Amino acid sequence: MCYIADGKSGACDRYANEGGNLVRLDPLVVLERRIEDGGDVVPFLEEDKPWDGNVVKPKDQFVTAIGAGTTYPDYKPAPFIVSSEVDGVDMITVVTEGIFSYCGAKVKIDTDRHLGPERNLVRANGEPIGHVTTGEYGSQMLSLGGVHHLTGGGKKEGRVTCSTLLALCNGEAVTLTIDEGSEIVVQADKAPIINGVVEERMRVGCGSATVGMFASQWKDLVDEVVVVDDHITGVMSEHQAGKVIGWKETGIKIKGRRSTPGRYFQVAGPGTGWGGTNLDDPLVILGDFNAKVAVEGQSLLMVSTTGEHFAYYELDADLKPIQKDIPDRLQNSIERIEENCEPALCSVLFMGGAGGSLRAGVTENPVKLTRSAQAALTTVTCGGTDAYRWPGGGITIMSDVARMPDNSFGYVPTPALVAPIEFTMRREDFEALGGHMEYIIPIEDAVAGGTGLQKDHLLKGQRQVEPHADNAWPVVAK
Repeated sequence: MCYIADGKSGACDRYANEGGNLVRLDPLVVLERRIEDGGDVVPFLEEDKPWDGNVVKPKDQFVTAIGAGTTYPDYKPAPFIVSSEVDGVDMITVVTEGIFSYCGAKVKIDTDRHLGPERNLVRANGEPIGHVTTGEYGSQMLSLGGVHHLTGGGKKEGRVTCSTLLALCNGEAVTLTIDEGSEIVVQADKAPIINGVVEERMRVGCGSATVGMFASQWKDLVDEVVVVDDHITGVMSEHQAGKVIGWKETGIKIKGRRSTPGRYFQVAGPGTGWGGTNLDDPLVILGDFNAKVAVEGQSLLMVSTTGEHFAYYELDADLKPIQKDIPDRLQNSIERIEENCEPALCSVLFMGGAGGSLRAGVTENPVKLTRSAQAALTTVTCGGTDAYRWPGGGITIMSDVARMPDNSFGYVPTPALVAPIEFTMRREDFEALGGHMEYIIPIEDAVAGGTGLQKDHLLKGQRQVEPHADNAWPVVAK
Protein backbone atom coordinates (compact mmCIF):
# COMPACT_ATOMS: atom_id res chain seq x y z
CA MET A 1 0.00 0.00 0.00
CA CYS A 2 1.33 3.45 -0.92
CA TYR A 3 1.49 6.30 1.59
CA ILE A 4 1.37 9.86 0.25
CA ALA A 5 1.96 12.75 2.64
CA ASP A 6 -0.26 15.82 2.49
CA GLY A 7 0.87 18.10 -0.31
CA LYS A 8 2.95 15.38 -1.97
CA SER A 9 2.53 13.09 -4.95
CA GLY A 10 3.11 9.36 -5.00
CA ALA A 11 6.13 7.52 -6.37
CA CYS A 12 4.37 6.92 -9.68
CA ASP A 13 3.23 10.56 -9.98
CA ARG A 14 -0.31 9.36 -10.67
CA TYR A 15 -1.89 10.47 -7.40
CA ALA A 16 -1.37 13.29 -4.90
CA ASN A 17 -2.65 14.11 -1.44
CA GLU A 18 -4.31 17.50 -1.44
CA GLY A 19 -5.64 18.33 2.01
CA GLY A 20 -6.50 14.73 2.72
CA ASN A 21 -8.13 14.16 -0.65
CA LEU A 22 -6.66 11.63 -3.05
CA VAL A 23 -6.34 13.31 -6.45
CA ARG A 24 -5.70 11.58 -9.78
CA LEU A 25 -3.18 13.90 -11.40
CA ASP A 26 -3.49 13.02 -15.08
CA PRO A 27 -6.60 14.45 -16.73
CA LEU A 28 -9.43 12.12 -17.62
CA VAL A 29 -9.39 11.61 -21.40
CA VAL A 30 -12.69 11.87 -23.25
CA LEU A 31 -12.89 11.00 -26.95
CA GLU A 32 -14.89 13.38 -29.09
CA ARG A 33 -15.76 12.74 -32.70
CA ARG A 34 -16.33 16.33 -33.79
CA ILE A 35 -13.11 18.15 -33.09
CA GLU A 36 -12.59 19.53 -36.55
CA ASP A 37 -8.98 20.64 -36.21
CA GLY A 38 -7.85 17.21 -35.03
CA GLY A 39 -5.89 18.38 -31.99
CA ASP A 40 -6.46 18.48 -28.28
CA VAL A 41 -8.76 21.23 -27.15
CA VAL A 42 -7.74 20.73 -23.51
CA PRO A 43 -10.51 22.34 -21.53
CA PHE A 44 -9.99 22.18 -17.79
CA LEU A 45 -12.66 20.77 -15.54
CA GLU A 46 -13.43 22.98 -12.62
CA GLU A 47 -16.49 22.72 -10.47
CA ASP A 48 -17.16 26.45 -10.51
CA LYS A 49 -16.56 26.85 -14.25
CA PRO A 50 -19.63 27.49 -16.41
CA TRP A 51 -20.44 25.56 -19.54
CA ASP A 52 -17.65 26.15 -22.03
CA GLY A 53 -19.85 26.17 -25.12
CA ASN A 54 -18.89 22.68 -26.27
CA VAL A 55 -21.56 21.59 -28.75
CA VAL A 56 -20.46 17.96 -28.93
CA LYS A 57 -23.33 15.72 -27.95
CA PRO A 58 -22.94 12.84 -25.50
CA LYS A 59 -23.48 10.28 -28.26
CA ASP A 60 -20.28 11.57 -29.82
CA GLN A 61 -18.32 11.31 -26.59
CA PHE A 62 -16.64 8.35 -24.95
CA VAL A 63 -15.11 8.31 -21.49
CA THR A 64 -11.83 6.42 -21.67
CA ALA A 65 -9.99 4.89 -18.77
CA ILE A 66 -6.99 7.19 -19.26
CA GLY A 67 -6.75 9.22 -16.07
CA ALA A 68 -9.85 7.57 -14.60
CA GLY A 69 -8.13 5.87 -11.67
CA THR A 70 -8.29 2.21 -10.82
CA THR A 71 -10.31 -0.36 -8.95
CA TYR A 72 -7.20 -1.64 -7.16
CA PRO A 73 -7.20 -3.37 -4.71
CA ASP A 74 -10.38 -4.42 -6.46
CA TYR A 75 -12.82 -4.39 -3.56
CA LYS A 76 -14.93 -1.67 -5.16
CA PRO A 77 -16.63 -0.97 -8.49
CA ALA A 78 -14.72 0.63 -11.35
CA PRO A 79 -14.17 4.42 -11.21
CA PHE A 80 -16.74 5.05 -13.95
CA ILE A 81 -19.73 2.98 -15.00
CA VAL A 82 -21.28 5.11 -17.73
CA SER A 83 -24.58 4.77 -19.53
CA SER A 84 -25.23 6.07 -23.03
CA GLU A 85 -27.73 5.51 -25.80
CA VAL A 86 -26.60 4.29 -29.19
CA ASP A 87 -29.14 3.96 -31.99
CA GLY A 88 -31.89 3.63 -29.43
CA VAL A 89 -30.04 0.96 -27.43
CA ASP A 90 -28.99 1.52 -23.82
CA MET A 91 -25.29 0.79 -23.48
CA ILE A 92 -23.01 0.59 -20.46
CA THR A 93 -19.27 1.24 -20.48
CA VAL A 94 -17.21 0.24 -17.46
CA VAL A 95 -14.06 2.33 -17.25
CA THR A 96 -10.94 1.62 -15.21
CA GLU A 97 -7.19 1.77 -15.35
CA GLY A 98 -5.76 -1.71 -14.93
CA ILE A 99 -2.51 -2.55 -13.18
CA PHE A 100 -0.84 -5.20 -15.30
CA SER A 101 1.96 -7.38 -14.00
CA TYR A 102 1.12 -9.89 -16.71
CA CYS A 103 1.79 -7.70 -19.70
CA GLY A 104 4.29 -6.92 -22.39
CA ALA A 105 4.68 -5.67 -25.93
CA LYS A 106 4.86 -7.52 -29.20
CA VAL A 107 7.03 -5.53 -31.59
CA LYS A 108 6.99 -5.99 -35.37
CA ILE A 109 9.95 -4.43 -37.17
CA ASP A 110 9.66 -4.19 -40.94
CA THR A 111 13.08 -5.19 -42.21
CA ASP A 112 14.88 -8.00 -43.97
CA ARG A 113 18.02 -7.36 -41.99
CA HIS A 114 19.09 -9.90 -39.45
CA LEU A 115 18.62 -8.40 -35.98
CA GLY A 116 19.83 -11.40 -34.03
CA PRO A 117 19.22 -15.14 -33.64
CA GLU A 118 15.74 -16.22 -32.60
CA ARG A 119 15.47 -16.78 -28.82
CA ASN A 120 18.39 -14.45 -28.09
CA LEU A 121 17.89 -11.87 -25.38
CA VAL A 122 16.83 -8.30 -26.08
CA ARG A 123 18.33 -5.81 -23.65
CA ALA A 124 17.70 -2.24 -22.57
CA ASN A 125 20.41 -0.48 -20.57
CA GLY A 126 22.14 -3.85 -20.36
CA GLU A 127 19.19 -5.61 -18.69
CA PRO A 128 17.29 -8.48 -20.33
CA ILE A 129 13.74 -7.39 -21.12
CA GLY A 130 12.63 -9.88 -23.79
CA HIS A 131 13.78 -12.00 -26.69
CA VAL A 132 13.77 -12.33 -30.45
CA THR A 133 10.89 -14.49 -31.56
CA THR A 134 10.00 -16.04 -34.90
CA GLY A 135 10.30 -13.78 -37.91
CA GLU A 136 7.33 -13.03 -40.11
CA TYR A 137 6.95 -12.17 -43.78
CA GLY A 138 9.22 -9.17 -44.25
CA SER A 139 9.41 -8.39 -40.56
CA GLN A 140 11.46 -9.31 -37.51
CA MET A 141 9.58 -9.83 -34.27
CA LEU A 142 10.44 -9.10 -30.64
CA SER A 143 8.59 -10.26 -27.56
CA LEU A 144 9.23 -7.81 -24.72
CA GLY A 145 8.26 -7.71 -21.08
CA GLY A 146 6.13 -10.36 -19.43
CA VAL A 147 5.83 -11.29 -15.81
CA HIS A 148 9.13 -13.17 -15.67
CA HIS A 149 11.11 -10.04 -16.61
CA LEU A 150 8.92 -7.71 -14.53
CA THR A 151 8.94 -9.73 -11.33
CA GLY A 152 10.99 -12.88 -11.83
CA GLY A 153 14.45 -11.37 -12.24
CA GLY A 154 16.45 -8.84 -10.27
CA LYS A 155 15.08 -5.49 -9.12
CA LYS A 156 16.95 -3.59 -11.82
CA GLU A 157 15.70 -5.98 -14.51
CA GLY A 158 12.14 -5.38 -13.39
CA ARG A 159 12.51 -1.61 -13.26
CA VAL A 160 14.21 -1.40 -16.65
CA THR A 161 11.63 -3.72 -18.23
CA CYS A 162 8.80 -1.60 -16.86
CA SER A 163 10.32 1.72 -17.90
CA THR A 164 11.09 0.40 -21.38
CA LEU A 165 7.56 -0.91 -21.86
CA LEU A 166 6.15 2.37 -20.58
CA ALA A 167 8.22 4.39 -23.04
CA LEU A 168 7.37 2.13 -25.97
CA CYS A 169 3.65 2.07 -25.21
CA ASN A 170 3.59 5.85 -24.83
CA GLY A 171 5.16 6.23 -28.26
CA GLU A 172 8.70 7.12 -27.23
CA ALA A 173 11.86 5.88 -28.94
CA VAL A 174 13.92 3.29 -27.08
CA THR A 175 17.32 1.81 -27.87
CA LEU A 176 17.56 -1.97 -27.66
CA THR A 177 20.46 -4.35 -28.17
CA ILE A 178 20.24 -7.99 -29.13
CA ASP A 179 22.77 -10.55 -27.96
CA GLU A 180 24.98 -11.53 -30.92
CA GLY A 181 22.97 -9.11 -33.01
CA SER A 182 22.17 -5.50 -33.74
CA GLU A 183 21.45 -2.29 -31.91
CA ILE A 184 18.07 -0.97 -32.87
CA VAL A 185 16.03 2.12 -32.09
CA VAL A 186 12.33 1.26 -31.88
CA GLN A 187 9.44 3.72 -31.82
CA ALA A 188 5.81 2.91 -32.56
CA ASP A 189 4.73 3.88 -36.06
CA LYS A 190 8.24 5.11 -36.96
CA ALA A 191 10.96 3.61 -39.11
CA PRO A 192 13.43 1.38 -37.25
CA ILE A 193 17.04 2.49 -36.97
CA ILE A 194 19.33 -0.53 -37.21
CA ASN A 195 22.97 -0.08 -36.30
CA GLY A 196 22.60 3.64 -36.93
CA VAL A 197 20.93 3.25 -40.34
CA VAL A 198 17.30 4.21 -40.88
CA GLU A 199 15.42 1.35 -42.56
CA GLU A 200 13.44 2.78 -45.46
CA ARG A 201 11.58 -0.08 -47.08
CA MET A 202 9.81 -3.30 -46.25
CA ARG A 203 10.61 -5.93 -48.85
CA VAL A 204 8.25 -6.49 -51.76
CA GLY A 205 8.22 -10.23 -51.08
CA CYS A 206 10.62 -13.13 -50.70
CA GLY A 207 13.03 -13.88 -53.54
CA SER A 208 10.68 -16.43 -55.07
CA ALA A 209 7.69 -14.08 -54.89
CA THR A 210 9.70 -11.26 -56.47
CA VAL A 211 10.65 -13.50 -59.38
CA GLY A 212 7.00 -14.36 -59.90
CA MET A 213 5.77 -10.77 -59.68
CA PHE A 214 8.21 -9.32 -62.17
CA ALA A 215 8.93 -12.26 -64.48
CA SER A 216 7.01 -10.89 -67.44
CA GLN A 217 8.51 -7.43 -66.98
CA TRP A 218 12.04 -8.83 -67.18
CA LYS A 219 11.32 -11.13 -70.15
CA ASP A 220 13.51 -10.34 -73.19
CA LEU A 221 15.36 -7.60 -71.26
CA VAL A 222 17.93 -9.82 -69.53
CA ASP A 223 18.98 -13.48 -69.79
CA GLU A 224 18.89 -14.34 -66.09
CA VAL A 225 17.62 -12.80 -62.84
CA VAL A 226 18.58 -13.82 -59.31
CA VAL A 227 16.67 -12.26 -56.43
CA VAL A 228 18.89 -12.61 -53.37
CA ASP A 229 17.04 -13.34 -50.13
CA ASP A 230 18.19 -14.77 -46.82
CA HIS A 231 15.16 -17.06 -46.74
CA ILE A 232 14.23 -17.99 -50.33
CA THR A 233 16.48 -16.88 -53.18
CA GLY A 234 14.73 -16.95 -56.54
CA VAL A 235 16.31 -17.89 -59.89
CA MET A 236 14.28 -16.90 -62.94
CA SER A 237 15.33 -19.52 -65.51
CA GLU A 238 14.56 -22.39 -63.09
CA HIS A 239 11.48 -20.90 -61.44
CA GLN A 240 7.99 -21.98 -62.49
CA ALA A 241 7.15 -18.37 -63.34
CA GLY A 242 10.03 -18.28 -65.80
CA LYS A 243 9.19 -21.69 -67.24
CA VAL A 244 5.59 -20.84 -68.10
CA ILE A 245 6.60 -17.75 -70.06
CA GLY A 246 9.34 -19.55 -71.97
CA TRP A 247 12.47 -18.43 -70.16
CA LYS A 248 15.52 -20.21 -71.55
CA GLU A 249 18.05 -22.12 -69.45
CA THR A 250 21.23 -20.20 -68.67
CA GLY A 251 23.47 -22.85 -67.08
CA ILE A 252 23.53 -20.92 -63.80
CA LYS A 253 24.47 -22.76 -60.61
CA ILE A 254 23.48 -21.53 -57.16
CA LYS A 255 25.27 -22.53 -53.97
CA GLY A 256 22.68 -23.33 -51.36
CA ARG A 257 20.00 -25.87 -50.54
CA ARG A 258 17.67 -26.30 -53.47
CA SER A 259 13.99 -26.44 -52.62
CA THR A 260 11.47 -26.51 -55.44
CA PRO A 261 12.80 -25.44 -58.90
CA GLY A 262 14.14 -21.90 -58.85
CA ARG A 263 13.94 -21.58 -55.06
CA TYR A 264 17.03 -21.89 -52.85
CA PHE A 265 17.44 -21.82 -49.09
CA GLN A 266 20.55 -20.90 -47.09
CA VAL A 267 22.57 -19.34 -49.89
CA ALA A 268 24.46 -17.35 -47.26
CA GLY A 269 24.38 -16.50 -43.58
CA PRO A 270 21.94 -13.95 -42.12
CA GLY A 271 23.15 -10.38 -41.85
CA THR A 272 22.52 -6.79 -42.83
CA GLY A 273 23.69 -7.06 -46.43
CA TRP A 274 21.93 -8.11 -49.64
CA GLY A 275 18.39 -9.37 -48.92
CA GLY A 276 19.04 -9.83 -45.22
CA THR A 277 22.13 -11.97 -45.84
CA ASN A 278 25.70 -11.30 -44.82
CA LEU A 279 26.65 -10.74 -48.45
CA ASP A 280 28.45 -7.68 -49.70
CA ASP A 281 29.25 -9.42 -52.99
CA PRO A 282 26.34 -11.52 -54.35
CA LEU A 283 28.58 -13.38 -56.77
CA VAL A 284 29.83 -15.61 -53.96
CA ILE A 285 26.54 -17.55 -54.11
CA LEU A 286 27.18 -18.53 -57.74
CA GLY A 287 28.99 -21.66 -58.86
CA ASP A 288 30.50 -22.09 -62.31
CA PHE A 289 28.12 -21.71 -65.23
CA ASN A 290 27.47 -24.86 -67.26
CA ALA A 291 29.62 -24.44 -70.37
CA LYS A 292 27.19 -26.58 -72.39
CA VAL A 293 24.45 -24.00 -71.89
CA ALA A 294 25.92 -20.59 -71.01
CA VAL A 295 27.45 -18.35 -73.67
CA GLU A 296 29.77 -15.38 -73.72
CA GLY A 297 27.89 -12.07 -73.37
CA GLN A 298 25.00 -13.68 -71.46
CA SER A 299 23.46 -11.08 -69.15
CA LEU A 300 22.60 -11.44 -65.47
CA LEU A 301 20.71 -9.16 -63.08
CA MET A 302 21.10 -9.71 -59.35
CA VAL A 303 18.82 -7.74 -57.07
CA SER A 304 17.67 -7.77 -53.45
CA THR A 305 14.06 -8.00 -52.29
CA THR A 306 13.81 -4.26 -51.62
CA GLY A 307 15.72 -3.10 -54.68
CA GLU A 308 18.23 -1.50 -52.34
CA HIS A 309 21.00 -3.69 -53.76
CA PHE A 310 21.34 -4.53 -57.45
CA ALA A 311 24.07 -5.29 -59.95
CA TYR A 312 24.29 -6.17 -63.63
CA TYR A 313 26.80 -8.59 -65.15
CA GLU A 314 27.77 -10.09 -68.50
CA LEU A 315 29.71 -13.33 -68.94
CA ASP A 316 33.18 -13.07 -70.43
CA ALA A 317 34.85 -15.63 -72.68
CA ASP A 318 35.59 -17.80 -69.62
CA LEU A 319 31.91 -17.58 -68.57
CA LYS A 320 32.82 -15.43 -65.56
CA PRO A 321 30.35 -12.67 -64.67
CA ILE A 322 31.83 -9.21 -65.13
CA GLN A 323 29.98 -6.30 -63.53
CA LYS A 324 28.89 -3.52 -65.84
CA ASP A 325 26.71 -0.45 -65.54
CA ILE A 326 23.08 -1.36 -65.35
CA PRO A 327 21.44 -0.66 -68.72
CA ASP A 328 18.56 1.78 -68.96
CA ARG A 329 16.19 -0.99 -70.04
CA LEU A 330 16.42 -2.57 -66.57
CA GLN A 331 16.33 0.59 -64.50
CA ASN A 332 12.55 0.75 -64.49
CA SER A 333 12.25 -2.76 -63.05
CA ILE A 334 14.47 -1.80 -60.11
CA GLU A 335 12.39 1.28 -59.52
CA ARG A 336 9.24 -0.86 -59.74
CA ILE A 337 10.50 -3.11 -56.94
CA GLU A 338 11.22 -0.05 -54.79
CA GLU A 339 7.81 1.38 -55.63
CA ASN A 340 6.09 -1.78 -54.44
CA CYS A 341 7.87 -1.81 -51.10
CA GLU A 342 5.88 -0.30 -48.24
CA PRO A 343 7.60 2.07 -45.82
CA ALA A 344 9.35 0.22 -43.01
CA LEU A 345 7.74 0.82 -39.63
CA CYS A 346 7.87 -0.42 -36.07
CA SER A 347 4.53 -1.66 -34.75
CA VAL A 348 4.06 -1.94 -30.98
CA LEU A 349 1.14 -3.91 -29.61
CA PHE A 350 0.42 -3.82 -25.91
CA MET A 351 -0.55 -7.25 -24.62
CA GLY A 352 -2.04 -7.91 -21.22
CA GLY A 353 -4.25 -10.24 -19.30
CA ALA A 354 -7.41 -8.64 -17.93
CA GLY A 355 -8.78 -11.88 -16.58
CA GLY A 356 -7.72 -11.11 -13.04
CA SER A 357 -9.18 -9.21 -10.18
CA LEU A 358 -10.04 -5.99 -12.04
CA ARG A 359 -13.11 -7.83 -13.32
CA ALA A 360 -14.54 -7.32 -9.84
CA GLY A 361 -14.87 -3.66 -10.73
CA VAL A 362 -17.47 -4.69 -13.29
CA THR A 363 -19.42 -7.47 -11.59
CA GLU A 364 -19.73 -9.33 -8.31
CA ASN A 365 -19.27 -12.56 -10.25
CA PRO A 366 -16.09 -11.92 -12.31
CA VAL A 367 -16.20 -15.07 -14.43
CA LYS A 368 -19.40 -13.79 -16.00
CA LEU A 369 -17.49 -10.86 -17.49
CA THR A 370 -14.99 -13.31 -18.95
CA ARG A 371 -17.78 -15.34 -20.49
CA SER A 372 -19.49 -12.20 -21.77
CA ALA A 373 -16.31 -11.06 -23.50
CA GLN A 374 -15.75 -14.53 -24.93
CA ALA A 375 -19.31 -14.53 -26.26
CA ALA A 376 -18.67 -11.12 -27.87
CA LEU A 377 -21.44 -9.56 -25.78
CA THR A 378 -18.83 -7.28 -24.21
CA THR A 379 -16.48 -5.20 -26.31
CA VAL A 380 -13.05 -4.54 -24.84
CA THR A 381 -11.15 -1.37 -25.73
CA CYS A 382 -7.97 0.26 -24.49
CA GLY A 383 -8.21 4.03 -24.41
CA GLY A 384 -11.07 3.72 -26.88
CA THR A 385 -8.96 1.62 -29.26
CA ASP A 386 -10.06 -1.82 -30.42
CA ALA A 387 -8.48 -4.68 -28.50
CA TYR A 388 -8.06 -8.12 -30.03
CA ARG A 389 -9.08 -10.78 -27.53
CA TRP A 390 -7.21 -14.06 -27.71
CA PRO A 391 -9.28 -17.24 -27.88
CA GLY A 392 -9.26 -19.54 -24.89
CA GLY A 393 -9.45 -18.70 -21.24
CA GLY A 394 -9.33 -15.31 -19.63
CA ILE A 395 -9.46 -11.88 -21.25
CA THR A 396 -6.03 -11.65 -22.84
CA ILE A 397 -5.90 -8.71 -25.22
CA MET A 398 -3.64 -6.94 -27.68
CA SER A 399 -4.01 -3.35 -28.82
CA ASP A 400 -2.05 -1.06 -31.14
CA VAL A 401 -0.49 1.68 -29.03
CA ALA A 402 -0.16 3.98 -32.06
CA ARG A 403 -3.96 4.26 -32.19
CA MET A 404 -4.32 5.27 -28.55
CA PRO A 405 -4.30 8.84 -27.27
CA ASP A 406 -0.93 10.23 -26.23
CA ASN A 407 0.44 9.07 -22.89
CA SER A 408 -2.21 6.43 -22.34
CA PHE A 409 0.02 4.37 -20.05
CA GLY A 410 1.41 4.81 -16.58
CA TYR A 411 3.23 2.61 -14.11
CA VAL A 412 3.44 1.64 -10.48
CA PRO A 413 6.69 0.85 -8.66
CA THR A 414 5.67 -2.81 -8.21
CA PRO A 415 6.85 -2.74 -11.10
CA ALA A 416 3.85 -3.00 -13.39
CA LEU A 417 2.23 -1.06 -16.20
CA VAL A 418 -0.99 0.87 -15.79
CA ALA A 419 -3.10 0.58 -18.91
CA PRO A 420 -6.57 1.88 -19.75
CA ILE A 421 -9.33 -0.64 -20.33
CA GLU A 422 -13.01 -0.24 -21.01
CA PHE A 423 -15.78 -2.85 -21.19
CA THR A 424 -18.86 -1.91 -23.23
CA MET A 425 -22.08 -3.89 -23.45
CA ARG A 426 -25.87 -3.56 -23.56
CA ARG A 427 -27.50 -2.59 -20.30
CA GLU A 428 -29.39 -5.90 -20.09
CA ASP A 429 -26.14 -7.84 -20.61
CA PHE A 430 -24.50 -5.78 -17.89
CA GLU A 431 -27.33 -6.57 -15.52
CA ALA A 432 -27.28 -10.24 -16.50
CA LEU A 433 -23.64 -10.65 -15.56
CA GLY A 434 -24.25 -9.15 -12.15
CA GLY A 435 -22.94 -5.68 -12.95
CA HIS A 436 -22.86 -2.93 -10.35
CA MET A 437 -26.13 -1.35 -11.49
CA GLU A 438 -26.43 1.14 -8.65
CA TYR A 439 -23.13 2.79 -9.69
CA ILE A 440 -24.21 3.71 -13.21
CA ILE A 441 -24.14 7.39 -14.13
CA PRO A 442 -25.25 9.01 -17.40
CA ILE A 443 -22.47 10.03 -19.76
CA GLU A 444 -23.65 13.63 -19.49
CA ASP A 445 -22.80 13.57 -15.79
CA ALA A 446 -19.44 11.87 -16.36
CA VAL A 447 -18.20 14.41 -18.91
CA ALA A 448 -19.51 17.21 -16.69
CA GLY A 449 -17.19 16.03 -13.91
CA GLY A 450 -19.50 13.78 -11.96
CA THR A 451 -18.46 10.47 -10.49
CA GLY A 452 -20.39 7.48 -9.27
CA LEU A 453 -21.08 6.41 -5.71
CA GLN A 454 -17.76 4.62 -5.62
CA LYS A 455 -15.65 7.76 -5.87
CA ASP A 456 -12.65 7.60 -3.60
CA HIS A 457 -10.50 10.16 -5.39
CA LEU A 458 -10.87 13.47 -7.16
CA LEU A 459 -10.12 14.15 -10.80
CA LYS A 460 -7.61 16.82 -11.65
CA GLY A 461 -9.08 17.72 -14.98
CA GLN A 462 -10.31 16.53 -18.32
CA ARG A 463 -8.70 16.27 -21.75
CA GLN A 464 -10.75 15.90 -24.87
CA VAL A 465 -9.16 14.34 -27.93
CA GLU A 466 -10.23 13.17 -31.33
CA PRO A 467 -10.15 9.38 -31.79
CA HIS A 468 -7.66 7.86 -34.21
CA ALA A 469 -9.07 7.94 -37.72
CA ASP A 470 -8.67 4.17 -38.17
CA ASN A 471 -10.52 3.27 -34.98
CA ALA A 472 -14.12 2.19 -34.93
CA TRP A 473 -16.23 4.23 -32.55
CA PRO A 474 -15.89 2.24 -29.30
CA VAL A 475 -19.54 2.37 -28.30
CA VAL A 476 -21.39 0.27 -30.84
CA ALA A 477 -24.74 -1.35 -30.15
CA LYS A 478 -24.60 -5.06 -30.96
